[in-house]
Amino acid sequence: MNVLIVDDNHAAADLLQELLVLQDHTACCTYTGQQALDVAAQQRFDAALVDLTLPDFPGTEVARQLRASARGEPPLLVAISGYAADEAGNAAGLFDHHLQKPIDFDVLDRILARPLAG
Repeated sequence: MNVLIVDDNHAAADLLQELLVLQDHTACCTYTGQQALDVAAQQRFDAALVDLTLPDFPGTEVARQLRASARGEPPLLVAISGYAADEAGNAAGLFDHHLQKPIDFDVLDRILARPLAG
């Protein structure tokens, strides 16, 4: 899969990118919501891992805009957050999955391995 990573923690995003590449995925790191939207406007991603707390605007807004601007099938959207899913507020419904930090890579690997049930 071609995966977009959106996280303002550069070290965490870069490590996640390395792990995804080791699993034969392609991954691109962005560190703000605007960077993510700019990159997504220029290339198609199969999945996006979006931190809910970004410096410029919430990850939920990134998810809304990624869904709205999708050409064809929208990407699989995975919220990544320090908050548990039930504490993440209005993220429910915008994302296909929610992973709490630190991310369990085995769970992420299973999410990316199976196609989104439509």
